[in-house]
Amino acid sequence: MTTSNEGAKSTETSGKAPTGKYRRRAIGLAVSAAVGGFLFGFDSSVINGAVDSIQQDFGLNDVITGFVVAVALLGCALGAYIAGTLADRWGRLKVMLLGAVLFFISSIGAGLAFSVWDLGIWRVIGGLGIGIASVVAPAYIAEIAPRQIRGGLASLQQLAITIGIFAALLSDALLAGVAGGADDVLWFGLEAWRWMFLVGAIPAIVYGVIALRLPESPRYLLTKGRTDEARDIFATLVEADDLDRAVEDIQKAIDEDKEGEKATLRGKAFGLKPIVWIGLTLSIFQQFVGINVIFYYSTTLWKAVGFAESDSLLISVITSVTNVAVTVVAILLVDRLGRRPILLAGSAGMFISLGAMALAFSFAVTGSDGEVSLPDAWGPIALVAANIFVISFGASWGPIVWVLLGEIFPSRIRGKALGLAAAAQWIANFLITVSFPALAAFSLTFTYGMYAAFALLSGIFVFFKIPETRGMALEEAEVTFAAKPKRGRDAVGAKL
Repeated sequence: MTTSNEGAKSTETSGKAPTGKYRRRAIGLAVSAAVGGFLFGFDSSVINGAVDSIQQDFGLNDVITGFVVAVALLGCALGAYIAGTLADRWGRLKVMLLGAVLFFISSIGAGLAFSVWDLGIWRVIGGLGIGIASVVAPAYIAEIAPRQIRGGLASLQQLAITIGIFAALLSDALLAGVAGGADDVLWFGLEAWRWMFLVGAIPAIVYGVIALRLPESPRYLLTKGRTDEARDIFATLVEADDLDRAVEDIQKAIDEDKEGEKATLRGKAFGLKPIVWIGLTLSIFQQFVGINVIFYYSTTLWKAVGFAESDSLLISVITSVTNVAVTVVAILLVDRLGRRPILLAGSAGMFISLGAMALAFSFAVTGSDGEVSLPDAWGPIALVAANIFVISFGASWGPIVWVLLGEIFPSRIRGKALGLAAAAQWIANFLITVSFPALAAFSLTFTYGMYAAFALLSGIFVFFKIPETRGMALEEAEVTFAAKPKRGRDAVGAKL
Protein backbone atom coordinates (compact mmCIF):
# COMPACT_ATOMS: atom_id res chain seq x y z
CA MET A 1 0.00 0.00 0.00
CA THR A 2 1.38 3.39 -0.96
CA THR A 3 -0.73 5.70 1.17
CA SER A 4 1.59 7.47 3.58
CA ASN A 5 1.35 7.53 7.36
CA GLU A 6 1.96 11.27 7.32
CA GLY A 7 -1.05 11.91 5.10
CA ALA A 8 -3.15 9.69 7.31
CA LYS A 9 -2.09 11.47 10.45
CA SER A 10 -2.84 14.87 9.07
CA THR A 11 -6.32 13.73 8.17
CA GLU A 12 -6.86 12.28 11.62
CA THR A 13 -5.85 15.39 13.48
CA SER A 14 -7.59 17.97 11.31
CA GLY A 15 -11.18 19.10 11.41
CA LYS A 16 -14.07 18.32 13.70
CA ALA A 17 -17.28 16.38 13.58
CA PRO A 18 -19.76 17.97 11.15
CA THR A 19 -22.71 19.79 12.65
CA GLY A 20 -25.88 21.46 11.46
CA LYS A 21 -26.51 21.45 7.73
CA TYR A 22 -23.32 19.52 6.99
CA ARG A 23 -24.33 16.65 9.24
CA ARG A 24 -27.88 16.64 7.87
CA ARG A 25 -26.55 16.61 4.31
CA ALA A 26 -24.25 13.65 4.97
CA ILE A 27 -27.02 11.70 6.69
CA GLY A 28 -29.45 12.47 3.86
CA LEU A 29 -27.06 11.20 1.18
CA ALA A 30 -26.26 8.07 3.17
CA VAL A 31 -29.93 7.28 3.76
CA SER A 32 -30.67 7.72 0.07
CA ALA A 33 -27.84 5.43 -1.01
CA ALA A 34 -28.87 2.83 1.56
CA VAL A 35 -32.12 2.22 -0.34
CA GLY A 36 -29.98 -0.26 -2.26
CA GLY A 37 -29.73 -2.21 0.99
CA PHE A 38 -33.52 -2.15 1.25
CA LEU A 39 -33.74 -3.87 -2.15
CA PHE A 40 -31.14 -6.37 -0.89
CA GLY A 41 -33.26 -7.29 2.14
CA PHE A 42 -36.57 -7.23 0.27
CA ASP A 43 -35.38 -9.59 -2.44
CA SER A 44 -33.78 -12.01 0.02
CA SER A 45 -37.03 -12.56 1.94
CA VAL A 46 -39.95 -11.86 -0.41
CA ILE A 47 -39.99 -15.41 -1.75
CA ASN A 48 -40.75 -16.83 1.72
CA GLY A 49 -44.45 -16.12 1.39
CA ALA A 50 -44.59 -17.43 -2.17
CA VAL A 51 -42.52 -20.60 -2.05
CA ASP A 52 -45.31 -23.04 -1.13
CA SER A 53 -47.59 -21.69 -3.87
CA ILE A 54 -44.78 -21.80 -6.43
CA GLN A 55 -44.08 -25.41 -5.55
CA GLN A 56 -47.76 -26.32 -5.84
CA ASP A 57 -48.60 -24.34 -8.99
CA PHE A 58 -45.58 -25.51 -10.97
CA GLY A 59 -45.53 -29.06 -9.53
CA LEU A 60 -41.97 -28.87 -8.20
CA ASN A 61 -40.07 -31.35 -6.07
CA ASP A 62 -38.09 -30.25 -3.03
CA VAL A 63 -34.77 -30.05 -4.90
CA ILE A 64 -36.07 -27.76 -7.64
CA THR A 65 -37.97 -25.66 -5.10
CA GLY A 66 -34.82 -25.15 -3.06
CA PHE A 67 -32.89 -24.20 -6.17
CA VAL A 68 -35.51 -21.60 -7.17
CA VAL A 69 -35.24 -20.08 -3.69
CA ALA A 70 -31.44 -19.95 -3.84
CA VAL A 71 -30.75 -19.25 -7.52
CA ALA A 72 -31.12 -15.48 -7.10
CA LEU A 73 -28.08 -15.60 -4.83
CA LEU A 74 -25.91 -16.77 -7.73
CA GLY A 75 -27.06 -13.72 -9.68
CA CYS A 76 -26.23 -11.62 -6.64
CA ALA A 77 -22.71 -13.03 -6.55
CA LEU A 78 -22.14 -12.20 -10.21
CA GLY A 79 -23.65 -8.73 -9.83
CA ALA A 80 -21.46 -8.03 -6.82
CA TYR A 81 -18.36 -9.22 -8.65
CA ILE A 82 -18.83 -6.97 -11.68
CA ALA A 83 -20.16 -3.98 -9.73
CA GLY A 84 -16.76 -2.84 -8.50
CA THR A 85 -15.25 -2.67 -11.96
CA LEU A 86 -18.33 -0.93 -13.37
CA ALA A 87 -18.40 1.56 -10.47
CA ASP A 88 -14.75 2.47 -11.01
CA ARG A 89 -15.33 2.89 -14.74
CA TRP A 90 -18.78 4.52 -14.96
CA GLY A 91 -19.17 6.08 -11.53
CA ARG A 92 -21.29 5.10 -8.55
CA LEU A 93 -24.58 6.65 -9.70
CA LYS A 94 -24.82 5.02 -13.13
CA VAL A 95 -24.23 1.64 -11.55
CA MET A 96 -26.90 2.33 -8.92
CA LEU A 97 -29.33 3.09 -11.74
CA LEU A 98 -28.40 -0.14 -13.50
CA GLY A 99 -29.14 -2.09 -10.33
CA ALA A 100 -32.55 -0.42 -9.99
CA VAL A 101 -33.48 -1.21 -13.61
CA LEU A 102 -32.49 -4.87 -13.27
CA PHE A 103 -34.49 -5.29 -10.07
CA PHE A 104 -37.52 -3.58 -11.63
CA ILE A 105 -37.44 -5.94 -14.63
CA SER A 106 -37.05 -8.93 -12.30
CA SER A 107 -40.03 -7.93 -10.14
CA ILE A 108 -42.36 -7.66 -13.11
CA GLY A 109 -41.04 -10.80 -14.80
CA ALA A 110 -41.22 -12.97 -11.66
CA GLY A 111 -44.74 -11.77 -10.90
CA LEU A 112 -45.90 -12.76 -14.41
CA ALA A 113 -43.81 -15.94 -14.71
CA PHE A 114 -45.46 -18.77 -16.69
CA SER A 115 -43.06 -21.57 -15.71
CA VAL A 116 -40.45 -22.38 -13.12
CA TRP A 117 -37.68 -21.89 -15.68
CA ASP A 118 -38.50 -18.33 -16.61
CA LEU A 119 -39.13 -17.60 -12.93
CA GLY A 120 -35.58 -18.76 -12.27
CA ILE A 121 -34.26 -16.47 -15.02
CA TRP A 122 -36.10 -13.45 -13.59
CA ARG A 123 -34.74 -14.31 -10.15
CA VAL A 124 -31.19 -14.35 -11.50
CA ILE A 125 -31.72 -10.97 -13.20
CA GLY A 126 -33.00 -9.54 -9.93
CA GLY A 127 -29.99 -11.04 -8.20
CA LEU A 128 -27.69 -9.19 -10.57
CA GLY A 129 -29.34 -5.91 -9.59
CA ILE A 130 -29.21 -6.68 -5.88
CA GLY A 131 -25.59 -7.77 -6.09
CA ILE A 132 -24.72 -4.48 -7.75
CA ALA A 133 -26.58 -2.50 -5.08
CA SER A 134 -24.87 -4.47 -2.30
CA VAL A 135 -21.48 -3.20 -3.47
CA VAL A 136 -22.17 0.33 -4.67
CA ALA A 137 -24.22 1.51 -1.68
CA PRO A 138 -21.58 0.90 1.05
CA ALA A 139 -18.81 2.21 -1.20
CA TYR A 140 -20.72 5.43 -1.90
CA ILE A 141 -21.63 5.93 1.75
CA ALA A 142 -18.03 5.41 2.88
CA GLU A 143 -16.81 7.92 0.30
CA ILE A 144 -19.22 10.75 1.15
CA ALA A 145 -19.32 10.26 4.93
CA PRO A 146 -17.17 12.47 7.20
CA ARG A 147 -14.87 10.18 9.15
CA GLN A 148 -16.26 11.18 12.57
CA ILE A 149 -19.68 9.72 11.74
CA ARG A 150 -18.70 7.27 9.01
CA GLY A 151 -19.33 4.16 11.10
CA GLY A 152 -22.91 5.11 11.89
CA LEU A 153 -23.65 6.12 8.32
CA ALA A 154 -22.09 2.98 6.87
CA SER A 155 -24.24 0.93 9.25
CA LEU A 156 -27.31 2.35 7.51
CA GLN A 157 -26.70 -0.23 4.77
CA GLN A 158 -27.43 -3.08 7.20
CA LEU A 159 -30.33 -1.18 8.75
CA ALA A 160 -31.84 -0.80 5.28
CA ILE A 161 -31.35 -4.53 4.69
CA THR A 162 -33.21 -5.40 7.88
CA ILE A 163 -36.02 -2.97 7.02
CA GLY A 164 -36.21 -4.56 3.57
CA ILE A 165 -36.55 -8.00 5.16
CA PHE A 166 -39.30 -6.69 7.43
CA ALA A 167 -41.11 -4.99 4.54
CA ALA A 168 -41.00 -8.16 2.43
CA LEU A 169 -42.35 -10.39 5.20
CA LEU A 170 -45.00 -7.86 6.17
CA SER A 171 -46.16 -7.33 2.58
CA ASP A 172 -46.30 -11.11 2.09
CA ALA A 173 -48.48 -11.47 5.16
CA LEU A 174 -50.77 -8.60 4.18
CA LEU A 175 -51.22 -9.74 0.57
CA ALA A 176 -51.90 -13.33 1.59
CA GLY A 177 -54.30 -12.11 4.28
CA VAL A 178 -56.28 -9.89 1.90
CA ALA A 179 -56.55 -12.64 -0.71
CA GLY A 180 -57.30 -15.36 1.83
CA GLY A 181 -54.12 -17.24 0.99
CA ALA A 182 -50.97 -16.89 -1.06
CA ASP A 183 -52.42 -19.09 -3.84
CA ASP A 184 -55.75 -17.24 -4.01
CA VAL A 185 -56.55 -14.64 -6.66
CA LEU A 186 -56.07 -11.06 -5.47
CA TRP A 187 -56.25 -8.38 -8.22
CA PHE A 188 -56.55 -8.51 -12.02
CA GLY A 189 -56.76 -12.28 -11.98
CA LEU A 190 -53.31 -12.72 -10.45
CA GLU A 191 -52.65 -14.79 -7.34
CA ALA A 192 -51.37 -13.13 -4.17
CA TRP A 193 -47.95 -14.80 -4.50
CA ARG A 194 -47.44 -13.05 -7.84
CA TRP A 195 -48.22 -9.68 -6.26
CA MET A 196 -45.56 -10.42 -3.64
CA PHE A 197 -43.02 -10.12 -6.45
CA LEU A 198 -44.78 -7.32 -8.32
CA VAL A 199 -44.72 -4.91 -5.36
CA GLY A 200 -40.91 -5.04 -5.56
CA ALA A 201 -41.18 -2.73 -8.56
CA ILE A 202 -42.06 0.15 -6.20
CA PRO A 203 -38.76 0.31 -4.25
CA ALA A 204 -36.89 -0.33 -7.52
CA ILE A 205 -38.45 2.81 -9.02
CA VAL A 206 -37.66 4.80 -5.87
CA TYR A 207 -34.02 3.67 -5.98
CA GLY A 208 -33.76 4.58 -9.65
CA VAL A 209 -35.12 8.09 -9.05
CA ILE A 210 -32.70 8.54 -6.15
CA ALA A 211 -29.77 7.45 -8.34
CA LEU A 212 -30.71 10.17 -10.84
CA ARG A 213 -30.73 12.87 -8.14
CA LEU A 214 -27.74 12.05 -5.91
CA PRO A 215 -24.40 13.82 -6.42
CA GLU A 216 -21.56 11.66 -7.66
CA SER A 217 -18.96 10.43 -5.16
CA PRO A 218 -16.35 13.22 -4.78
CA ARG A 219 -13.65 10.60 -4.43
CA TYR A 220 -14.59 9.15 -7.82
CA LEU A 221 -14.69 12.64 -9.37
CA LEU A 222 -11.18 13.35 -8.13
CA THR A 223 -9.90 10.14 -9.71
CA LYS A 224 -11.25 11.43 -13.02
CA GLY A 225 -9.67 14.89 -12.60
CA ARG A 226 -13.00 16.65 -12.02
CA THR A 227 -11.67 18.62 -9.05
CA ASP A 228 -14.09 21.56 -9.17
CA GLU A 229 -17.11 19.24 -9.09
CA ALA A 230 -15.62 17.30 -6.20
CA ARG A 231 -14.96 20.53 -4.24
CA ASP A 232 -18.54 21.66 -4.78
CA ILE A 233 -19.85 18.42 -3.33
CA PHE A 234 -17.36 18.43 -0.44
CA ALA A 235 -18.44 22.00 0.36
CA THR A 236 -21.88 20.63 1.31
CA LEU A 237 -20.40 17.93 3.57
CA VAL A 238 -17.57 19.54 5.57
CA GLU A 239 -16.96 22.86 7.27
CA ALA A 240 -15.30 25.54 5.14
CA ASP A 241 -12.05 25.42 7.12
CA ASP A 242 -11.87 21.66 6.54
CA LEU A 243 -12.61 21.79 2.81
CA ASP A 244 -9.11 22.31 1.43
CA ARG A 245 -7.61 19.69 3.71
CA ALA A 246 -10.27 17.11 2.82
CA VAL A 247 -9.70 17.58 -0.90
CA GLU A 248 -5.91 17.65 -0.56
CA ASP A 249 -5.76 14.47 1.51
CA ILE A 250 -7.83 12.48 -0.94
CA GLN A 251 -6.03 13.96 -3.95
CA LYS A 252 -2.72 13.03 -2.37
CA ALA A 253 -3.85 9.44 -1.89
CA ILE A 254 -5.07 9.30 -5.48
CA ASP A 255 -1.80 10.74 -6.80
CA GLU A 256 0.13 8.08 -4.90
CA ASP A 257 -2.01 5.38 -6.48
CA LYS A 258 -1.20 6.00 -10.12
CA GLU A 259 -2.04 2.44 -11.04
CA GLY A 260 -5.68 3.48 -11.31
CA GLU A 261 -7.61 1.01 -13.42
CA LYS A 262 -4.50 -1.15 -13.76
CA ALA A 263 -4.61 -1.92 -10.04
CA THR A 264 -4.96 -5.60 -9.30
CA LEU A 265 -6.18 -7.68 -6.39
CA ARG A 266 -3.43 -10.20 -7.00
CA GLY A 267 -0.81 -10.69 -4.33
CA LYS A 268 1.47 -13.19 -2.68
CA ALA A 269 -1.09 -14.54 -0.19
CA PHE A 270 -2.55 -17.48 -2.15
CA GLY A 271 -2.93 -15.29 -5.22
CA LEU A 272 -4.54 -12.27 -3.55
CA LYS A 273 -3.42 -9.31 -1.46
CA PRO A 274 -3.70 -10.01 2.30
CA ILE A 275 -6.21 -7.17 2.76
CA VAL A 276 -8.49 -8.79 0.18
CA TRP A 277 -8.41 -12.04 2.14
CA ILE A 278 -9.42 -10.14 5.26
CA GLY A 279 -12.45 -8.73 3.46
CA LEU A 280 -13.36 -12.15 2.04
CA THR A 281 -13.08 -13.80 5.45
CA LEU A 282 -15.30 -11.19 7.10
CA SER A 283 -17.91 -11.69 4.38
CA ILE A 284 -17.85 -15.48 4.63
CA PHE A 285 -18.09 -15.56 8.42
CA GLN A 286 -21.03 -13.15 8.29
CA GLN A 287 -23.01 -15.79 6.36
CA PHE A 288 -21.54 -19.04 7.72
CA VAL A 289 -22.93 -18.38 11.19
CA GLY A 290 -26.29 -19.27 9.60
CA ILE A 291 -28.27 -16.07 10.08
CA ASN A 292 -30.30 -16.52 6.90
CA VAL A 293 -31.55 -19.88 8.09
CA ILE A 294 -33.70 -17.90 10.51
CA PHE A 295 -35.20 -15.81 7.71
CA TYR A 296 -35.39 -18.48 4.98
CA TYR A 297 -36.35 -21.62 6.92
CA SER A 298 -37.80 -20.36 10.19
CA THR A 299 -41.03 -22.36 9.79
CA THR A 300 -39.24 -25.59 10.73
CA LEU A 301 -37.80 -24.04 13.87
CA TRP A 302 -41.01 -22.40 15.06
CA LYS A 303 -43.04 -25.58 14.47
CA ALA A 304 -40.45 -27.56 16.40
CA VAL A 305 -40.81 -25.33 19.45
CA GLY A 306 -44.59 -25.68 19.50
CA PHE A 307 -46.06 -22.99 17.22
CA ALA A 308 -48.70 -23.73 14.61
CA GLU A 309 -47.64 -23.36 11.00
CA SER A 310 -50.17 -20.56 10.47
CA ASP A 311 -48.33 -18.45 13.05
CA SER A 312 -44.86 -18.88 11.55
CA LEU A 313 -45.07 -15.92 9.15
CA LEU A 314 -46.17 -13.58 11.94
CA ILE A 315 -43.35 -14.80 14.14
CA SER A 316 -40.89 -14.16 11.31
CA VAL A 317 -42.20 -10.60 11.01
CA ILE A 318 -41.68 -10.07 14.74
CA THR A 319 -38.15 -11.48 14.48
CA SER A 320 -37.40 -9.10 11.62
CA VAL A 321 -38.61 -6.16 13.76
CA THR A 322 -36.18 -7.27 16.47
CA ASN A 323 -33.44 -7.37 13.84
CA VAL A 324 -34.21 -3.78 12.83
CA ALA A 325 -34.21 -2.58 16.44
CA VAL A 326 -30.84 -4.07 17.37
CA THR A 327 -29.31 -2.78 14.14
CA VAL A 328 -30.31 0.73 15.22
CA VAL A 329 -28.49 0.08 18.51
CA ALA A 330 -25.36 -0.92 16.58
CA ILE A 331 -25.52 2.26 14.52
CA LEU A 332 -25.69 4.35 17.68
CA LEU A 333 -22.73 2.56 19.26
CA VAL A 334 -20.31 1.85 16.41
CA ASP A 335 -18.64 5.28 16.49
CA ARG A 336 -18.58 5.31 20.31
CA LEU A 337 -17.43 1.80 21.18
CA GLY A 338 -15.60 0.97 17.96
CA ARG A 339 -15.80 -1.87 15.46
CA ARG A 340 -13.60 -4.46 17.15
CA PRO A 341 -15.29 -4.76 20.59
CA ILE A 342 -18.75 -4.93 19.00
CA LEU A 343 -17.68 -7.75 16.69
CA LEU A 344 -16.08 -9.68 19.56
CA ALA A 345 -19.19 -9.33 21.72
CA GLY A 346 -21.37 -10.40 18.80
CA SER A 347 -19.28 -13.51 18.15
CA ALA A 348 -19.55 -14.49 21.81
CA GLY A 349 -23.32 -14.00 21.84
CA MET A 350 -23.79 -16.00 18.63
CA PHE A 351 -21.57 -18.83 19.87
CA ILE A 352 -23.48 -19.17 23.13
CA SER A 353 -26.96 -18.92 21.58
CA LEU A 354 -26.21 -21.30 18.69
CA GLY A 355 -24.63 -23.72 21.14
CA ALA A 356 -27.82 -23.60 23.20
CA MET A 357 -29.89 -24.33 20.09
CA ALA A 358 -27.66 -27.29 19.23
CA LEU A 359 -28.05 -28.62 22.77
CA ALA A 360 -31.83 -28.14 22.70
CA PHE A 361 -32.22 -30.07 19.44
CA SER A 362 -30.18 -32.95 20.83
CA PHE A 363 -33.34 -33.72 22.85
CA ALA A 364 -35.63 -33.48 19.81
CA VAL A 365 -38.29 -36.12 19.29
CA THR A 366 -39.47 -37.18 15.83
CA GLY A 367 -43.15 -38.12 15.70
CA SER A 368 -44.84 -40.74 13.56
CA ASP A 369 -45.64 -38.04 10.99
CA GLY A 370 -41.96 -37.16 10.70
CA GLU A 371 -42.37 -33.81 12.45
CA VAL A 372 -39.64 -32.76 14.88
CA SER A 373 -40.61 -31.42 18.31
CA LEU A 374 -38.79 -30.41 21.47
CA PRO A 375 -40.03 -31.81 24.79
CA ASP A 376 -40.40 -30.06 28.16
CA ALA A 377 -38.50 -26.77 28.50
CA TRP A 378 -36.27 -27.33 25.49
CA GLY A 379 -38.77 -25.70 23.14
CA PRO A 380 -38.78 -22.33 24.95
CA ILE A 381 -35.00 -22.57 25.40
CA ALA A 382 -34.54 -22.97 21.65
CA LEU A 383 -36.93 -20.10 20.95
CA VAL A 384 -35.12 -17.74 23.33
CA ALA A 385 -31.74 -18.86 22.00
CA ALA A 386 -32.82 -18.20 18.40
CA ASN A 387 -33.87 -14.66 19.27
CA ILE A 388 -30.63 -14.05 21.21
CA PHE A 389 -28.80 -15.21 18.10
CA VAL A 390 -30.70 -12.69 15.94
CA ILE A 391 -29.98 -9.94 18.48
CA SER A 392 -26.28 -10.82 18.68
CA PHE A 393 -25.91 -10.85 14.90
CA GLY A 394 -28.05 -7.79 14.23
CA ALA A 395 -26.15 -5.69 16.77
CA SER A 396 -22.71 -6.69 15.52
CA TRP A 397 -21.75 -8.76 12.48
CA GLY A 398 -24.75 -7.65 10.44
CA PRO A 399 -23.93 -3.92 10.24
CA ILE A 400 -20.26 -3.80 11.29
CA VAL A 401 -18.98 -6.00 8.47
CA TRP A 402 -20.43 -3.50 5.98
CA VAL A 403 -18.69 -0.69 7.85
CA LEU A 404 -15.33 -2.44 7.64
CA LEU A 405 -15.73 -3.42 4.00
CA GLY A 406 -16.20 0.25 3.19
CA GLU A 407 -13.08 1.21 5.15
CA ILE A 408 -10.32 -1.33 4.79
CA PHE A 409 -9.49 -1.45 1.08
CA PRO A 410 -7.00 0.96 -0.56
CA SER A 411 -8.74 3.50 -2.78
CA ARG A 412 -7.09 2.16 -5.94
CA ILE A 413 -8.73 -1.28 -5.50
CA ARG A 414 -11.76 -0.40 -3.36
CA GLY A 415 -14.35 -1.01 -6.07
CA LYS A 416 -12.91 -4.31 -7.24
CA ALA A 417 -12.20 -5.59 -3.72
CA LEU A 418 -15.69 -4.68 -2.49
CA GLY A 419 -17.14 -6.51 -5.46
CA LEU A 420 -15.16 -9.67 -4.72
CA ALA A 421 -15.98 -9.54 -0.99
CA ALA A 422 -19.69 -9.07 -1.68
CA ALA A 423 -19.63 -11.89 -4.24
CA ALA A 424 -18.07 -14.16 -1.61
CA GLN A 425 -20.84 -13.16 0.77
CA TRP A 426 -23.52 -14.12 -1.74
CA ILE A 427 -21.88 -17.44 -2.55
CA ALA A 428 -21.60 -18.22 1.16
CA ASN A 429 -25.27 -17.29 1.54
CA PHE A 430 -26.13 -19.62 -1.36
CA LEU A 431 -24.23 -22.52 0.23
CA ILE A 432 -25.99 -22.05 3.57
CA THR A 433 -29.40 -21.71 1.92
CA VAL A 434 -29.03 -24.79 -0.29
CA SER A 435 -27.44 -27.02 2.34
CA PHE A 436 -29.76 -26.38 5.29
CA PRO A 437 -32.61 -28.75 4.31
CA ALA A 438 -30.21 -31.68 3.86
CA LEU A 439 -28.26 -30.82 7.01
CA ALA A 440 -31.47 -30.42 9.01
CA ALA A 441 -32.66 -33.84 7.84
CA PHE A 442 -29.35 -35.30 8.93
CA SER A 443 -29.16 -33.60 12.36
CA LEU A 444 -30.26 -30.21 13.62
CA THR A 445 -27.87 -30.64 16.53
CA PHE A 446 -24.97 -31.02 14.11
CA THR A 447 -26.24 -28.13 11.96
CA TYR A 448 -26.54 -25.57 14.74
CA GLY A 449 -23.35 -26.89 16.31
CA MET A 450 -21.56 -26.21 13.02
CA TYR A 451 -22.91 -22.65 12.95
CA ALA A 452 -21.75 -22.22 16.57
CA ALA A 453 -18.26 -23.35 15.56
CA PHE A 454 -18.18 -20.72 12.81
CA ALA A 455 -19.29 -18.09 15.35
CA LEU A 456 -16.39 -19.06 17.61
CA LEU A 457 -13.94 -18.94 14.69
CA SER A 458 -15.26 -15.50 13.71
CA GLY A 459 -14.37 -14.16 17.16
CA ILE A 460 -10.89 -15.68 17.00
CA PHE A 461 -10.35 -14.11 13.58
CA VAL A 462 -11.37 -10.66 14.83
CA PHE A 463 -9.16 -10.97 17.91
CA PHE A 464 -6.02 -11.72 15.91
CA LYS A 465 -6.62 -9.96 12.58
CA ILE A 466 -8.91 -6.94 12.93
CA PRO A 467 -7.55 -3.65 14.32
CA GLU A 468 -9.73 -0.75 15.42
CA THR A 469 -10.57 1.94 12.84
CA ARG A 470 -12.96 4.13 14.82
CA GLY A 471 -12.52 7.85 14.04
CA MET A 472 -9.91 7.30 11.32
CA ALA A 473 -9.93 8.76 7.84
CA LEU A 474 -10.29 6.13 5.13
CA GLU A 475 -6.65 6.56 4.15
CA GLU A 476 -5.47 5.91 7.71
CA ALA A 477 -7.74 2.88 8.07
CA GLU A 478 -6.06 1.45 4.97
CA VAL A 479 -2.62 1.97 6.55
CA THR A 480 -3.74 0.37 9.80
CA PHE A 481 -4.93 -2.76 8.04
CA ALA A 482 -1.71 -2.97 6.09
CA ALA A 483 0.11 -3.51 9.39
CA LYS A 484 -0.21 -6.62 11.50
CA PRO A 485 -2.55 -5.92 14.46
CA LYS A 486 -1.02 -6.26 17.90
CA ARG A 487 -2.46 -9.23 19.76
CA GLY A 488 -5.02 -8.44 22.43
CA ARG A 489 -5.40 -4.71 21.84
CA ASP A 490 -6.97 -2.35 19.34
CA ALA A 491 -3.73 -1.67 17.48
CA VAL A 492 -4.87 1.83 16.61
CA GLY A 493 -2.24 3.63 14.60
CA ALA A 494 -0.25 0.48 13.82
CA LYS A 495 2.79 1.18 11.67
CA LEU A 496 3.71 -0.26 8.32
